[in-house]
Amino acid sequence: MVILIFFIIHWYFSLFFQTFFDHRYAAHRMFTMSKGWEKVFYILSFIFQGSSYLSPYAYGVMHRMHHAYADTEKDPHSPKYDDNLFKMMWRSRLVFNDIYYRRADIEPRFLKDLPNWLAFDRFASSRPVRLAWVILYVLFYIQFATAWWMYLLIPIHIIMGPVHGVIINWFAHKYGYTNFETTDTSKNLMPFDIFMMGEGYHNNHHKHGSRPNFALKWYEIDPVYPFIRLFDKLGIIQLRTPKLQPVKS
Repeated sequence: MVILIFFIIHWYFSLFFQTFFDHRYAAHRMFTMSKGWEKVFYILSFIFQGSSYLSPYAYGVMHRMHHAYADTEKDPHSPKYDDNLFKMMWRSRLVFNDIYYRRADIEPRFLKDLPNWLAFDRFASSRPVRLAWVILYVLFYIQFATAWWMYLLIPIHIIMGPVHGVIINWFAHKYGYTNFETTDTSKNLMPFDIFMMGEGYHNNHHKHGSRPNFALKWYEIDPVYPFIRLFDKLGIIQLRTPKLQPVKS
């Protein structure tokens, strides 16, 4: 039971900071925050993403490229150009690293207003720190695992961020339903997105890229949006209000 609770906590908290901080803030600037709060969320992202910590700077650039070039050859992660999800994950990793290490020639429009705490990124992304997280996961499982199959969850802990990414960037471009006609293959994975914290409403998001609430129809619920509203009321962030287009019937 301890292992399953730990896995669930890691899954949802890692996903929360990826969608809230890396995706909705760094990539889309759906809201603003002070540099002080930005550093707080950097640290919290590191704590809960662990060995799969994602640089908000590199994530922001790559995700902006994904929206600009969705389902074209310039898309960093489109299932149209890879035979399987593992090849797509590897290609995404190469693009991400090129952005992170400043090897890529990036268009200026993708670099505007990005969070950029380089020293912390270097620390959190370093191999010794990632290895330390892996050792902690293994030691935790040695202490609390009660069945052999539980150890099969460790690789998911290690690459938790990429696992979340491939669920959306592979499956949500292949399976699901659409509320909007778009120029890409984005789809909503499920009407009740309890597993991906709103990220599964991918078609909604591709149509309204700056909208902080990914849910649109009455039965769709984005579990992250109430936290965004709460943080806005508390003065932690300052929300922006995008214009919406109607949902097709």
